[in-house]
Amino acid sequence: MPHRPAVQDWAESGAMALTGRADGPPLASPGMPATAIRAALAVFAELRHGHSRSTPSLPGVEVLGERAAIFGRGRNAPWSVGGAFRVFPAASGYLGISLPRPDDLTLLPALVEGEVGSEPWQTISAWTQTCSAETAAARAQLLGIAAAAIPDSPGRPHDRQFRHRGGHGILLRQGGFRRHRRTQPLVVDLTSLWAGPLCAHLLGLTGARIVKVESTRRPDGSRSGSRDFYDLLHAGHASVAVDFTTAEGITTLRRLIDAADLVLEASRPHALRRLGIDADAAVDNGTSWLGITAYGRTGPWSDRVGFGDDVAAAAGAVVIDGGEVLPCGDALADPVAGVHAAVAAAALLASDTAFLADVSMRDILAATLRVPVEPHDVIPGPAGLWRVRTADAEFPVAPPRARRSETAAAELGADTDDVLARWSRA
Repeated sequence: MPHRPAVQDWAESGAMALTGRADGPPLASPGMPATAIRAALAVFAELRHGHSRSTPSLPGVEVLGERAAIFGRGRNAPWSVGGAFRVFPAASGYLGISLPRPDDLTLLPALVEGEVGSEPWQTISAWTQTCSAETAAARAQLLGIAAAAIPDSPGRPHDRQFRHRGGHGILLRQGGFRRHRRTQPLVVDLTSLWAGPLCAHLLGLTGARIVKVESTRRPDGSRSGSRDFYDLLHAGHASVAVDFTTAEGITTLRRLIDAADLVLEASRPHALRRLGIDADAAVDNGTSWLGITAYGRTGPWSDRVGFGDDVAAAAGAVVIDGGEVLPCGDALADPVAGVHAAVAAAALLASDTAFLADVSMRDILAATLRVPVEPHDVIPGPAGLWRVRTADAEFPVAPPRARRSETAAAELGADTDDVLARWSRA
């Protein structure tokens, strides 16, 4: 079989069409993230084979571009595809910073210790010249702003958190024997946004029963975005809404966790601890648990905040164009982590023993970036499209494309009564 270059998977995924400037050519990522996605999906399909009532139609490498396709977005450098992330040169190194929330803008005066004009990105650009990227990122994180220093070499960070984890994308801790081994496993999904829901979506496609649990006071923020994207990831899943500020709500959550074969969660560790929910205790009691965080559940950066673009930059997933460091793909750390988390989840469901799987979005992606990109040229093609030419092949740069759900996702809390009647008994 002829060698398939990694850049071909990248071009096919739609992510290459999202990388670079709108008025310039699409650019190749470092390493082989799309090829890693292809391989991970094949492993996932093998692990889940026979657990679905019908042959599931799993996605391919196009998952990297699906969100942008649904939102109608394209290359947008020097900003990210979504427009909320940029990279800036610092006094030493480069800083990637995300400002996706309204509250982020209100924190900028404290970050830069001064006034912020009508162009906040210009203010940040001037401020980063006064300190190192590491210092700037640490200060931003103290304020709850998602920021990261970019490593000198793709996939090879040298910070304390990376050393703490030994560079491993997934760390496992063994617990007790699993309490439940259902043919159709019950997966309680506490995640939001993209990485966790993508993991749940893949499990649902292969026969798992997914119960999405949200706060009545703070639902998944994706509900207020594109309905098509939300439906894609959540159609067919039951929706439970609980008030986590009440004793009754917390008791309900605990009972659902006790009933689950697997819990998916994507909050920083202190969030559930404040509710009295202990993932380690649940695993010791026989419920498998998979947690997805920006940098990992333990270590000096366990409480750092991160979104897909800044976490990708922290892994070294950036490109160079005209001497400027630019974002790579669309929130690349999210889909890469989500697919690999699904592989880990499938392995947990196949085990007789409960495990806690600690998934670091940054380190999962970093592991895909450590090989050099094949020599290639990006050349204009017909109808304004682009093509990639390597020593042995020539192929098109595919636009981002998305699957569409045939059914709508459940409205918030639509299945609360039915689910609690079945699974949350005293």
